Amino acid sequence: TKGARRRRRGGAQHLADNRLKTTKYTLLSFLPKNLFEQFHRLANVYFVFIALLNFVPAVNAFQPGLALAPVLFILAVTAFKDLWEDYSRHRSDHEINHLGCLVFSREEKQYVNRFWKEIRVGDFVRLRCNEIIPADILLLSSSDPDGLCHIETANLDGETNLKRRQVVRGFSELVSEFNPLTFTSVIECEKPNNDLTRFRGCMIHDNGKKAGLYKENLLLRGCTIRNTEAVVGIVIYAGHETKALLNNSGPRYKRSQLERQMNCDVLWCVLLLICMSLFSAVGHGLWVRRYQEKKSLFDVPESDGSSLSPVTAAVYSFLTMIIVLQVLIPISLYVSIEIVKVCQVYFIHQDTELYDEETDSQLQCRALNITEDLGQIQYIFSDKTGTLTENKMVF
Repeated sequence: TKGARRRRRGGAQHLADNRLKTTKYTLLSFLPKNLFEQFHRLANVYFVFIALLNFVPAVNAFQPGLALAPVLFILAVTAFKDLWEDYSRHRSDHEINHLGCLVFSREEKQYVNRFWKEIRVGDFVRLRCNEIIPADILLLSSSDPDGLCHIETANLDGETNLKRRQVVRGFSELVSEFNPLTFTSVIECEKPNNDLTRFRGCMIHDNGKKAGLYKENLLLRGCTIRNTEAVVGIVIYAGHETKALLNNSGPRYKRSQLERQMNCDVLWCVLLLICMSLFSAVGHGLWVRRYQEKKSLFDVPESDGSSLSPVTAAVYSFLTMIIVLQVLIPISLYVSIEIVKVCQVYFIHQDTELYDEETDSQLQCRALNITEDLGQIQYIFSDKTGTLTENKMVF
């Protein structure tokens, strides 16, 4: 039917389904993507370089496998933490995708229960009071005699006051209940965008007449139906084409202030390490040059049994001292920090003062790598009384 499709200026496009996916990794992309993110830490690059340097026979100071084991352990611990965090997002996506709603079935000619992920553009959805809107829906019918519907947009903009939405002009005058089977109009609307305050389109009826579509006719995904017994609408945008998800850039790697500071400190430690190793190499080269005629107990001979030249000996000494003095940057530091972050997240989840009895929900930590930034907030700027005080001016 004509009502089951959405016309867009500029040609036909692939229309997204309503499945939500906020995970960062896939089975194939996890290893390379996670390693790329971990190597944003300069210390990890440093540790890997030191471990690989131990595989050079002329300069190694430890067993190559022994030097590589701590680095692999650090990378594995961080990767496991990131995998657990991404799995938590996957479970949250699964719960949302399997929420139920009433969708009109053209085969059964009645409203049937379907999961959110099964909703498609052009489906007719029936929502009751206090239900969360599963997609961006054009309001076609309301139980309110004036064709009104009230929604709560707290999940989008933090405002608790209700917003009023109006049935599309031409449908509010219907005397009988709206029947999706009789809907034969064509809807033209703008391309998906993240502007929550704007929506433009038109509905073309069989007789050629057009009715304008505006933001007052659109029910946005994530909002909640309030003070209205039931509404019916047609899905305009679904899934990642909805305005709510277009405003969500998705999971991305964030670095905390502590991590940025550690990167700076690591650079200073590396600079100090290079200076100490360079000082040792110059001293060793001068010593070899002065006593070149004597067999040194500390010089590694060439393959033919001859002694090293002063320059070669200095280079080998420089690389060896880098390995010996690598403890300037403790490899256990990052393991300790990762363990502390996991413990912080656990205590945040178990904090009874962060539990909401009305909704029976607790705080969710979605970014495990920036929890320490919560303790560094100095100022909060807000112009919404309801955000901080629940509209109850009690001091």
